[in-house]
Amino acid sequence: MDPTETSAIAFAFVFGGALLGMWLRARLPKHHLSDETKDVVKLGVGLIGTMAALVLGLLVASAKSSYDERRGELTQMAANAILLDRVLAHYGPESAKVRATLKAAVARMIDDTWVKNGRAGGSKASPVTGEPLFDGIQELAPRTDSQRALQAQAESMVISLGQTRWLLFEQSGSSISTPFLVVVVFWLAILFVSFGMFAPRNGTVIIAMVVSAMSVAGALFLVLELDHPFSGLIQISSVPLERALAVLGR
Repeated sequence: MDPTETSAIAFAFVFGGALLGMWLRARLPKHHLSDETKDVVKLGVGLIGTMAALVLGLLVASAKSSYDERRGELTQMAANAILLDRVLAHYGPESAKVRATLKAAVARMIDDTWVKNGRAGGSKASPVTGEPLFDGIQELAPRTDSQRALQAQAESMVISLGQTRWLLFEQSGSSISTPFLVVVVFWLAILFVSFGMFAPRNGTVIIAMVVSAMSVAGALFLVLELDHPFSGLIQISSVPLERALAVLGR
């Protein structure tokens, strides 16, 4: 789901709820707007508002935690790629081809993950493309104990890199289900219907409703943007991998 389109739809429903409430206020019989009725409605919408606030808070916290975790995994991957390159460099000139394969794999990951030349990013490329790197390390023929130790270390590190890459690949989809989002927007729309029913009809109230609806839609936009960390406005920077790419092979 596109964050901008989804948040715009949420704004339309939420603000539309406020307009619906104002329309109902003008058509409901007077006894339906009595103080006793208002008290009952306020109790109901208070409960809904509390649930909506809790859910939105949990969504933002969960999305931010997931975003930070993926950013940490990416930074760790960049550091491991540099360390693997240095291990291969200490192995000897026989590893030159493998080091070139590592550099090409990192460059391909940057191109496949982030938006390049107008293409949508999102970590959609399968990590299977990195297997030639592991095969190249296994094909090395160590002649000394030191080279054998370095080869074993390199194999362990490339497996760790592959695990992290697969993890990022599997996490590339959205973790927020559409039915869950629909229920949250429905709760918020009900809240704004109640606001519109008991609010006076003037410009100040309309502006307040618009700002409030935009704020709620903005919270949903933030959650959805954090849920897609490799695309959009709030995306994880590719700088760690680009820095790693700059020193690989040296």
